[in-house]
Amino acid sequence: MKRTILAGLAFLCMTLAFVSCIREDMSGNSPEENFEALWKIIDEQYCFLEYKRQEYGLDWDEVHERYSRRITSSMGSEALFEVLSEMVNELRDGHVNLSSSLATSQYRAWFDNYPRNFSDSIQSNYLGKDYVNSSGLTYQILENNIGYVYCGSFSNGIGDGNLNQTLNRLAICDGLIIDVRNNGGGALTTAHKLAARFTDEKVLVGYISHKTGPGHNDFSEPQAVYLEPSDGIRWQKGTVVLTNRRSYSATNDFVNIMKQLPGVTVMGDKTGGGSGLPFSSEIPNGWSIRFSASPMFDPEMNQLEFGIMPDVRVDMTVEDMLQGKDTMIEEACRLLKNQ
Repeated sequence: MKRTILAGLAFLCMTLAFVSCIREDMSGNSPEENFEALWKIIDEQYCFLEYKRQEYGLDWDEVHERYSRRITSSMGSEALFEVLSEMVNELRDGHVNLSSSLATSQYRAWFDNYPRNFSDSIQSNYLGKDYVNSSGLTYQILENNIGYVYCGSFSNGIGDGNLNQTLNRLAICDGLIIDVRNNGGGALTTAHKLAARFTDEKVLVGYISHKTGPGHNDFSEPQAVYLEPSDGIRWQKGTVVLTNRRSYSATNDFVNIMKQLPGVTVMGDKTGGGSGLPFSSEIPNGWSIRFSASPMFDPEMNQLEFGIMPDVRVDMTVEDMLQGKDTMIEEACRLLKNQ
């Protein structure tokens, strides 16, 4: 019996090894074919090719011609990954990532080329020692009786009970700062849940379309997106939303929503963008590619992919930073006090 089991295991190992060899040698897995597969996925499914052709002259056919000359049948995985990563970075999209066992590509110029406009060490001067953490939100009542809430991510769920408690604690304040600087995004539902605390009525906040075919302009009719008011405690006083270039993806959507609401002022730097809902696919060698598949627009059908301009532009100044001050928080407090 033991010999039978061992023989069966040996046969299974030989079979798996044989299948593995077939997998490595199967057609469709050469550098050229992986290149063509990746280019075609973007060509047929990426949602911003036409928009980016208009914005900065992106020619995806020209990209194919230029990068195909760098592909050889003898190139190794590292060299192939480098070329393919550079190719998808031509899209200038932080939502586009090529992932392999080697690494994950990322386009970083959407924030690296701009002022940082945030310092957590300076932020700690305003939070003090007795700030409160509640379900992904950090808040404090500043000395001038302005409420300050920092939301660093929409990846962690924000509970309705926590929001009720937070807004109840801040009800005595003369105004409220919602700081989403360096918030790289997360779940759209979480962003909408927070925004729903700042309106008393249903509001049109934008539109979304979906790819319907391989053509660069094959999209469904834009579908309206509405924000419904929360059933919980809602904020009724002046609000300032602080943004910088690292306010991205779901945070970009949050800022767009807040900009449509009365009594809300968006202040700081232009957001980082990232308005296309991401989708994932795979090329023959098993590497995955994530890309933007569904474009989102504001209520006037303006693209949001490259970011949202603030109502009031403010940058952190060197002078303020040397004194341990956050220029954006200071300006937000002044605006709310003057209201």
